[in-house]
Amino acid sequence: MTDTPTGNESNARTAVRPPFPVVRLLYAIGFAVVAGFVFWIVVWLAVLQFVVVAVKGKLNDEIKSLSLNLVQYLWELLAFVTFVRDEQPFPFGPFPHATATPV
Repeated sequence: MTDTPTGNESNARTAVRPPFPVVRLLYAIGFAVVAGFVFWIVVWLAVLQFVVVAVKGKLNDEIKSLSLNLVQYLWELLAFVTFVRDEQPFPFGPFPHATATPV
């Protein structure tokens, strides 16, 4: 009766730990880079929308719709990178199409 683990006990401790997700890490790095580009596209669309509002006095619905879809896509990218969701975003999954316009 010793306190040193037997061969079976030490194997059980190491078998419980799952392997490091190297493939997910590589995907996460790639999706983080894509998220950076998408973020700046959204910023430029916001600037463009301000210009349209200044010139025409009303919102451009196409820019608004594209911005909403890109914001949803950005959320999906960041959710995958931060382990909030396991489904891979576009191009490995469908591109998000936001149906409702936020208030």
